[in-house]
Parts: sequence; C-alpha cells; structure tokens
Amino acid sequence: MDKDSTEKEALSVFLAAQRASVLAVVAGLDTQALTTAVLPSGWTPLGLVEHLGYAERHWFQEVIRGKAEPLDWPEPPVRLTTPRPPETVFAFYADQCRISDEVLACTPLSSLTMGRHPEPMGAELDDVRGVVLHMIEETARHAGHLDAVRELIDGRTGLGPR
Repeated sequence: MDKDSTEKEALSVFLAAQRASVLAVVAGLDTQALTTAVLPSGWTPLGLVEHLGYAERHWFQEVIRGKAEPLDWPEPPVRLTTPRPPETVFAFYADQCRISDEVLACTPLSSLTMGRHPEPMGAELDDVRGVVLHMIEETARHAGHLDAVRELIDGRTGLGPR
C-alpha cells in the first residue's frame, strides 16, 4: 500500500468513527426528543444530523467534485431544525456519507478541489486532504454537541461506539 492509500485509509477510519459516534449518541431517542430544542440556540438533534448530511454533501460533492445532484427539498433554515421525519433524515445522512466515501475512494488526497467553499475557509481548504480533515473535525464537534444534549434529554452519557 502506498503512502497516499495508507493516509487515506487512516483518515477514512477516523471519519467513519465520528459518523458512528453521531448515530450512537442519538440512537434510541424518540421523534419528540429528536425534534425538541434543548439549548437556547434552538437547534434540534435531528436538525443537527440533517446539517451533517448537508455538510457531507457540500464538502465532498460541491467542493471536491464541483457538483451535486439537486435535492427533493429546499435546504433547511440556519437554526438547524428540520420538518422532515427521522427516517428521512437518517436515510439522507447515510446516503450522503456513502456518496462521500465513493468520492474519497476515487480521488487522491493531494487533488485540488473542483469547487470552492466561500471565503475565508475556501482559500484554506482547496485540496481533498484538507476537506477530509475538516469533515472529521466538524463531525466530531457536532458529535460532542449531541452528546451534551443527550445528557440533558435523558441523562445518558458515554453513548459513542464501543
């Protein structure tokens, strides 16, 4: 295995672990808990999962590949809530992660992106390696947000994958 493949495999493992943490933290929550804002900022756990699906879509399709297929619905409001039911949101997230993995599998880490994220971050993240590192960070950060909210909802902690 060459250096790029070894690094890509390591980054993929870390990204998959963070995605699994997100899903593990919200597993077992009913629709009411998933759609209720716990913090004053007003976001919901389900809205945050949908946001992560949009982040996967944006970074891997719009930025790395330079294009993404249109969605069947408009993007959500900035407050990170969603009118869609849990099964739709979780299917969307899973599908976006699958597509992201496909894009990553066939694109060298050193490749320049075909699209751009708005400035100032757009200038900093112009290759695949940077995008993957950013998605690991963003997913981990939001997994932490979800973990804290889960504790406020029902007192459960330590719910990441084992």
